[in-house]
Amino acid sequence: MADRKTDELMRQVVIYPDREDGGWVAEVPSLPGCITQGDTRADVLRNARDAIETSIDGARKSGLRPLGHDDGN
Repeated sequence: MADRKTDELMRQVVIYPDREDGGWVAEVPSLPGCITQGDTRADVLRNARDAIETSIDGARKSGLRPLGHDDGN
């Protein structure tokens, strides 16, 4: 059974090439505004994980429930 933090971080991540600047872009549709970039696919995926954690932590610290999060209630 996965721990709660792992479940929260499980999000769909859409990655695509940045045709203007090079590198890659990642967006997390379930977290509006959660967009990042990286030079390689590995970089952008690592940055996406960090962006997801930052978005969820920021929502919690603001007293909000992260979008797409089911707390079982």
